[in-house]
Amino acid sequence: MAAHTAYWAAVLFLSLIGVWGFPTGPVFNRDPVCGYKSCPATQPSMLNVHLIPHTHDDVGWLKTVDQYFYGDRNEIQHAGVQYILDSVVEQLQKDPARRFIYVETAFFYRWWRRQNQATRKIVTQLVNEGRLEFINGGWCMSDEATTHYSAVIDQMTLGLRFLNDTFGECGRPRVAWHIDPFGHAREHASMFAQMGFDGFFFGRLDYQDKGRRIRTKEMEMLWRASDTLTPPTADLFTGILPNGYNPPDGFCWDQSCSDAPIRDDPDLEDYNVDQMVFKFLEVAESQATWYKTNHIVMTMGSDFQYENANMWYKNMDKLIHYVNAQQSNGSRVNVLYSTPSCYLQELHRANLTWPLKTDDFFPYADAAHDFWTGYFTSRPALKRYERESNSRLQTCNQLEVLGGPKSRRGPHGEGDSDTMRKAMAVAQHHDAVSGTEKQHVAYDYARRLATGWAHCEVLVSNSLAVLSGSDAPRIYCEGLNISVCPLTESSQKFTMTVYNPLGRAVTWSVRLPVNGTAYSVIDPRGKSVASEVIPVSKATQLIRRDRGYAMYELVFQVQAPPMGFSTYSISMLQTGPPAASPKFRAPRTIQNKYLKVTFDPDTGLLTSLSNLETLQTIKLSQNFYWYNASDGKNKDSDQPSGAYIFRPNSSTPFTVSKTAKIETVQNGVVQEVKQWFSPWISQVVRLYEDSRELELEWTVGPVPVDDDLGKEVITRLDTDILSSGYFYTDSNGREVLERRRDFRPTWDLFQSEPIAGNYYPVNSRVYIKDDANQLTVVTDRSQGGSSILNGSLEIMLHRRLLYDDNRGVGEPLSEPGENENGLVARGRLLLSLSKPATAADTHRPLAQSMVLQPLLSFQQGTLHPNTKLEFSGLQAALPPAVHLLTVSQWEKDLVLLRLEHQFQAKESKTYSQPVTVNLQKLFSTLDVLGASEMSLGANQWKDEMSRLDWKTSGGENMKPRKGMKGTGDAVPWEVTLNPMEIRTFLLRVQQR
Repeated sequence: MAAHTAYWAAVLFLSLIGVWGFPTGPVFNRDPVCGYKSCPATQPSMLNVHLIPHTHDDVGWLKTVDQYFYGDRNEIQHAGVQYILDSVVEQLQKDPARRFIYVETAFFYRWWRRQNQATRKIVTQLVNEGRLEFINGGWCMSDEATTHYSAVIDQMTLGLRFLNDTFGECGRPRVAWHIDPFGHAREHASMFAQMGFDGFFFGRLDYQDKGRRIRTKEMEMLWRASDTLTPPTADLFTGILPNGYNPPDGFCWDQSCSDAPIRDDPDLEDYNVDQMVFKFLEVAESQATWYKTNHIVMTMGSDFQYENANMWYKNMDKLIHYVNAQQSNGSRVNVLYSTPSCYLQELHRANLTWPLKTDDFFPYADAAHDFWTGYFTSRPALKRYERESNSRLQTCNQLEVLGGPKSRRGPHGEGDSDTMRKAMAVAQHHDAVSGTEKQHVAYDYARRLATGWAHCEVLVSNSLAVLSGSDAPRIYCEGLNISVCPLTESSQKFTMTVYNPLGRAVTWSVRLPVNGTAYSVIDPRGKSVASEVIPVSKATQLIRRDRGYAMYELVFQVQAPPMGFSTYSISMLQTGPPAASPKFRAPRTIQNKYLKVTFDPDTGLLTSLSNLETLQTIKLSQNFYWYNASDGKNKDSDQPSGAYIFRPNSSTPFTVSKTAKIETVQNGVVQEVKQWFSPWISQVVRLYEDSRELELEWTVGPVPVDDDLGKEVITRLDTDILSSGYFYTDSNGREVLERRRDFRPTWDLFQSEPIAGNYYPVNSRVYIKDDANQLTVVTDRSQGGSSILNGSLEIMLHRRLLYDDNRGVGEPLSEPGENENGLVARGRLLLSLSKPATAADTHRPLAQSMVLQPLLSFQQGTLHPNTKLEFSGLQAALPPAVHLLTVSQWEKDLVLLRLEHQFQAKESKTYSQPVTVNLQKLFSTLDVLGASEMSLGANQWKDEMSRLDWKTSGGENMKPRKGMKGTGDAVPWEVTLNPMEIRTFLLRVQQR
């Protein structure tokens, strides 16, 4: 991020000198009147209608981020964000009663940087007076189904920090605002609560749920968003907006709308004030029957509106004037300009009891056959790239801290983490990683991530040079998953550095493309590492085409210390004779000391999985299937499958093949069964020597569409586990929620789509269990999944569709891939069989290791004898229950640290206990001189964070607890984490 404002420097200094033992003082001579203090007066005896002028500005969708900001490519969609902000600021100055809210910090940041000092002064005054209010505050409005919590926290932190730096306390949002995401995750509500938000408003929920809530006046509730965190830590007041995020019918006054303006000259023939007032009063009275108080909200705006803000405000001014004038005739309706936080304050003042919500809002359907569950899997390659980019960003952040200033300007040039941080933040948008954008926009998201990594790559190389003492050029191979790496393919001697971003040591299996047939691998301590050379599979050769020429893969296992690296030396020993050819036969078993896997010798398919440590065995059959996508010509509905909607035209999937052609490789390092199901689907069943989980590496595509329907491709695992219709999925990678087929916890479901209506987002893991066994599947990206049959799990891997689903994107989801033949996607599933009581001990850290994977870098030849081959940034590995969530440079000598307890309460007999970490003894190369605790979003001191309290239907008055006394000053070096708790600290450090 650019250099921070003088304001933040002052706030930071004045706050932190309290940490270091100096007196604090005020930042402003007077407190700005913003936030709740700036709210307009309401009428207690009337129905108060809060008009909320707003614009919803997608950070990419039909156009790229740049095109939306500048107003380019208007033949696709007329939208120009810079003009919206120009126009709104101009109109707000004309009347102090006017209000406006803005959400997407990514756009505002870009606009702000282009303003002169005069405009900045005007905007700052509008913010300080509460007339321009920031809501939500993240870099974007993130998707809730396909995002990982760590990336969501990062993008929220980026946006909130900019607002804090620029406007101080008046820039701090008090309300979360997710009006457009397609279903809502419980973990998002939990994160928002821990960031200090008082409330949360959204627009989309299942049509059956909404109908019930309207009838029972439960459109507003208290969402208890954690089974583990002590209330009200994760409690969040939540409101459902009445009209999505659009204005009521007939009251849209944007240049993109066609509704009639208010024509108030009585001499004109088409004078319509009486008509408009009557209609508005009718709408207000009707809407009031849905809600419990004498306050209702109307969202006055929509997608990319207010380019000509004068049109909106001129008509709303008239609406307010003429409707309120009816009070003299006995009307009880009072209309006012307002904001979501001002509306929320009135609900709080009502002091009512609110219903309690404990599950989530998935899946989302807006009609009987229109389930928005396809986007859980849409664009699988982009979803994987985003997840991989998140891992690289965390590595980049950590090495920026460990390497110090030389990491940014060092022997390999000038690098930065900001470019990657912003690219990842944009990728969290609800039309980005969700896969619901146009194809050219998807390319732009990927390009941004690639550009971000190019900047981080320099920083990482500089930092590793500082820490290791080797300035030799480093190579990062992007195509290892398809056996492409020019350096390893051509070199007889090279070194490989493995950086591990986790807070615990890892063992990792490495596969490098090579052309020799025997190699020596030496670890950092001079010991020989067992390795094998196996042929590159035909499937991989077909995917990589002419991008690489390696004949073989060198396979071995590496170890890397916590938040540190290990460097391995690799030398070719021979180029011939070739490695042993694979065996073309169906094996009956593959086995290591932990697992045993059996196959049917006739079909080549899996038949069982055994855990040899716990003496468990389950029947396990796995295969690939597809659902034919609906083309919209069904008798029940004309809804086709598309980027958003999953709608199979039958509940029975088609089997790709009942048999698989087999090729096996078995040696002392790895055992592989390569399966070919069709020309477009293959798989490797892989068991490494020291692995406690079975790896399924799937390759799907190009998906054939010559049937003119399109396909939704799944893999299904059928077992003898007695799951009884229950299965379990994670929420944004954190807490696990119980799912039940054809059931919703909060209403009596009429199930109209037995497949799509049972799909849920799987961000990191899904499992089924009975009293004896639990089968957990850990994914390498976000995907849709379900348990349609008892004892079965299915995961959607790929989608290729021929029809648009009429939700706005305007094109079919048919990714062209290479040579326009269709996208080929490759990924991994990890299968873990365990006892239900101890399953979390395994799948929690396993899921984290899939999210934060080691980064490999390569150097040609041999290293200087004085090169440091092993390094850990921590003095010792963190306790098993503790996850190192964030280590990031904040300012000079200041580091942002987040520590997370990664287990739920009662989830593990061993690890679901409080655990203590000493901050002063954490890092090996940094002295921690002071620490102050912050909110999860890192924009408030923890002890200053105070939230509104709410009464629930259980009768308790949930009063938010303030942070521990003194946490805004110095925290004790010993900090305790309770289950599912994330604690955020700003550390003052000094390089040793």
